[in-house]
Amino acid sequence: MIELINAAFKIVTNILVPLAFALCLFYFFWGVAKYIRTGAGSEDAAKEGKQVMVWGIVGIFVAFSIWGIITFIRNELTIPDIKNIDKPGIESSDSTWWLE
Repeated sequence: MIELINAAFKIVTNILVPLAFALCLFYFFWGVAKYIRTGAGSEDAAKEGKQVMVWGIVGIFVAFSIWGIITFIRNELTIPDIKNIDKPGIESSDSTWWLE
């Protein structure tokens, strides 16, 4: 059971949270590019670019909040850091643990 919890924490902290940050940043910069590219020609296009930027910032805030909540729960429940947990048969520097 503890291995399942550790695997879930690893997936969330090592894959999902950084992926969420990357997607939100990409979405924000896509809005910036959309605003710059089409903003001069149309007021509606500029408004749409601003909306995309706002939702990108909201996404970044949500991803940061999820990361903070996970960190808070881990600290309050005194769950050790993922890097300090040794699993038999897997090196701590092995980055392909999730492929097994």
